[in-house]
Amino acid sequence: MNASTMTRGGRAGKRKAAPAIEGAARAGFTARGVIYLLVGLLALQIAFGGSGKQADQGGALQEVAGKPFGGTVLWALGVGLVGMALWRLSETVFGAAGPDGGKAKKRLTSAARAVFYGFVAYTVLSFAAGSGGSGSSDGKSKDATARAMDLPAGQWLVAAAGVGILCAGVWMVVQAARRKYHKHMRLGEMSHRVRRTVDVTGVGGGVARGLVFAVAGGFALRAAVEYEPDKAKGMDDTLRSFTETPVGPWLLVFIAVGLMLFGLFSFAMARYRKV
Repeated sequence: MNASTMTRGGRAGKRKAAPAIEGAARAGFTARGVIYLLVGLLALQIAFGGSGKQADQGGALQEVAGKPFGGTVLWALGVGLVGMALWRLSETVFGAAGPDGGKAKKRLTSAARAVFYGFVAYTVLSFAAGSGGSGSSDGKSKDATARAMDLPAGQWLVAAAGVGILCAGVWMVVQAARRKYHKHMRLGEMSHRVRRTVDVTGVGGGVARGLVFAVAGGFALRAAVEYEPDKAKGMDDTLRSFTETPVGPWLLVFIAVGLMLFGLFSFAMARYRKV
């Protein structure tokens, strides 16, 4: 069986599974949007000194759990994120949308995203089931860093991970600023006003999200260089670190608003993303 036959077979399989795949992807983007909106809101409260809650996924889930029908919403978020993981897995197997979606690089990227969203979905569903599976991101980061440093060449592994996260953050910033998400969206279905709104949320949200990843990667790299696992930071501590800059809490306000914009952008992706 040659490569072209495999490609045709993959496309045929994707067409058969298209309705389920599309629904899973759109549910996943919606769930991601809810979580980023809540994290941004919690970060905004921290910036103005009005919250002692975690500005991370765990804090967002606790916020949902405390609302009426919160348990039902948590399960819905978890299922939506499972859908996101399954969609990325389908891209790994069948290839992503677009002319170059079947290339090995695209498939590997989709596989990594499937693993990432699978883990996030597991933590959300564990929290919904009452196991407390979504604790502090800061504690988890420090524990994971400490365990990694105990491995042979652990310091180098942590440094490599830090560099990888930092580079991923910079890549997110550049991709958002260049509006590279345009190629993934059905722009022809948008009015001028909607497209302008999508660009505001896509650029502002993508830049803010990328900055958070880049700074978190920098902290991980610092932890490796100084051989101090406690220097690694999860999302909550990373966001709080923005208040320690010369501009005080205003940088965190900018980042918090950006994360909320990314949540809104995720809703737009749920509506207009090519799947």
